[in-house]
Amino acid sequence: MSVVGYVNQYESMGMLDGPGTRFVVFLQGCLLKCQYCHNPETIEINHTSKYQKTSDEVFNEIYKLRHYYKNGGVTISGGEPLLQLEFVIDLCKKLKKIDLHVAIDTSGAFFNKNNELQMKQLEELNRYVDLYLVDIKHIDEKKCLELTGKSNKNTLAFLEYLNQNNKPVWIRYVLLKGKTDDENDLRKTGEFIDSLSNIENVEILPYHSMAKQKWNDLGWKYQLDNYDDTSKDEVVKAYRIMFK
Repeated sequence: MSVVGYVNQYESMGMLDGPGTRFVVFLQGCLLKCQYCHNPETIEINHTSKYQKTSDEVFNEIYKLRHYYKNGGVTISGGEPLLQLEFVIDLCKKLKKIDLHVAIDTSGAFFNKNNELQMKQLEELNRYVDLYLVDIKHIDEKKCLELTGKSNKNTLAFLEYLNQNNKPVWIRYVLLKGKTDDENDLRKTGEFIDSLSNIENVEILPYHSMAKQKWNDLGWKYQLDNYDDTSKDEVVKAYRIMFK
């Protein structure tokens, strides 16, 4: 069996999406439109033949390079990969048969604990996933809505679900001065993270404006023209506040 999915691109030597050297699969389509998104080309939910791949096709691309990932693995990213749960489950199942470490990079915005089918699919997916990389966009719901177009409720609920199921998680948080660097918000984020027992790592990622040209190419207005890139010193300061 090979399930059809919608894939934007691959990265064969990813170093920033989980432990070790990784093959990264960027799926097409996202529920969010984060103002700082560095992969805006993956946002549109577009199920045209341009993006269509079967799980066998994607697996075969990885299999050819599998020896490079024995000390790393495969990360399925996006967009939002878990909008395509059936495809992701089928691909992960194949990857575990060749003993590769599997990570999912998600915002958690898709999560709906009242959706019985989704909950069953997540239960199956958890058998094959070694690590979840979860983005906390903002701890404040109103600010999250302004920043991403969606509430943070599903993300926080998904993190609690992963905690209840003892799935390892790395947290990612983009630091953007004037948007996500408020000291009170950073403390609340740290308190929420500390309430979870399954967090293995927290990455505070500095905002950078390198994706501006991508937004322009898509004909979308880039809303952060007046925001400076985040410095290393600002990241260090944020860690100290978040986990004081």
